[in-house]
Amino acid sequence: MALDTHSSVLGVILAGGQARRLGGGDKALQNLAGRPLLAHAIERLAPQVSQIVINANGDPTRFDSFRLPVAGDTVEGFVGPLAGVLAGMDWAAENAPESSWIVTCATDAPFFPTDLVVQLAAAVDAADADMACAESNGRTHPVFGLWPVRLRAELRHALVHEDIRKVDRWTAGYGLITVDFPAPVVDSFFNINRPEDLKVATRIVADLNGSKPDTI
Repeated sequence: MALDTHSSVLGVILAGGQARRLGGGDKALQNLAGRPLLAHAIERLAPQVSQIVINANGDPTRFDSFRLPVAGDTVEGFVGPLAGVLAGMDWAAENAPESSWIVTCATDAPFFPTDLVVQLAAAVDAADADMACAESNGRTHPVFGLWPVRLRAELRHALVHEDIRKVDRWTAGYGLITVDFPAPVVDSFFNINRPEDLKVATRIVADLNGSKPDTI
């Protein structure tokens, strides 16, 4: 299976996280270097996929400025990232049947690799695996994963009837390949949870742009 990333993979940005330690509200709309975290995620993901959908619950109009479709969870109960994976699979099946795969990413890791999809797809092909996820510095990042839409019925059953919530518990039943993304300077999956993380991220953006960081 030679996976054509541009025609076969739908990008799903998991944007439902709450910024409780950052003052409240949607984490995806927190400001980093003058732009929402969601904007940073879109910029990095867009060249890697055929199209993007935002996964978030609640009023979708708060994302109107991004001009992207918003897909809420298709199972009840706010059951975690697997619900976002399923929502992306369901959206792809109903609206983008040419996309037989989805890739998920989180908005709170604004430096995720620009070759994420290519690397995950190559690993799936090489290992003939069912799915793939990223790792760095010895840690797995299951929300940065490549998932086949063909498993959506099985994932729904696992969520609704087996009460499975953890990603690794569900993937244990399939051929999962993990892909290491070396981090010689900055961990590509550095994530923002606290105000001090946001300050570090601002410095990283400044270093990448060769400019002085804005004051937070």
